[in-house]
Amino acid sequence: MPSLFQTHQIQGTLGEGPNLLITAGVHGDEYEGMVAIRKLISKIDPKQLRGQLTLVPLVNESAFALRARAGEDGLDLARTCPGRSDGSQTERVAHELATLINNVDYYIDLHTGGSIMQVDPLVGYNLVSDQTILNTQRRMGRAFGLPIIWGTSAELDGRSLSVARDANVPAIYTEYLGGGLCSDAGVKAYCQGCLNVMAELEMIETRPVPTAPEVVVEDNRPASGHMQICHPSPAAGYFDHSVTLGQSVEKDQPLGRVLDPLGESSHEIFADQSGRLIVLRTSSSVKKGDSLAVILDPYTT
Repeated sequence: MPSLFQTHQIQGTLGEGPNLLITAGVHGDEYEGMVAIRKLISKIDPKQLRGQLTLVPLVNESAFALRARAGEDGLDLARTCPGRSDGSQTERVAHELATLINNVDYYIDLHTGGSIMQVDPLVGYNLVSDQTILNTQRRMGRAFGLPIIWGTSAELDGRSLSVARDANVPAIYTEYLGGGLCSDAGVKAYCQGCLNVMAELEMIETRPVPTAPEVVVEDNRPASGHMQICHPSPAAGYFDHSVTLGQSVEKDQPLGRVLDPLGESSHEIFADQSGRLIVLRTSSSVKKGDSLAVILDPYTT
């Protein structure tokens, strides 16, 4: 059966080492990771590599063709894992991705805010119960080198990281802006971050200068990390935000308004807690229930 996405494997010749999987394009409208992995394919020299590097620049080809988060069957791949081999397009892609994850030693999944959101650059991981795996994920997260590190509940299912959790594979994910664009800074940060983790895992010799994160939060509350349920829109209309990504906000501070197309009704949106605004909806059009913002409480541990 032909593969549902293109996988590029680089076998190192320096000696034995781990198999690291790096994926992008789980959602079809998230571009920085796709470009970064293409650059890594041409950049990595097998003669300078220990172990094996498995690279997938575009997991969800159906969603990419639609310039959308989800594919033609309407399913979100990041809610469908581990999928089914005999299911719909997205379910079969999820099954193939899960098979890959189950056969590697470490995993990095590159994301962005897609076409409708922007995310403050961050690296995240599940707060798994196995302390050895958790500490490895912490090492990978710090090595990657983004400003925010966010450990969240390991209870959320359907995701690539939940497959890794069940397979006892140390895994991290990343977010970097989005909004339908492809940030050059994001591509550069993703390339360097992946190399940083490879160095931490002793797959390559180059040792980067460590970058201390600005914020480290580990929040083990149920549903922590589920961005799509935060600050849901109370109505359909358009979102006129009054805050900027990355700024500090106070609980009950106005974040913006949702207005109907004629401006006859207006719903004020208020911050549900104090902290740093790490996700902001940048697409003006919203449906009832759409997430508008995510606030990270820096004092949650």
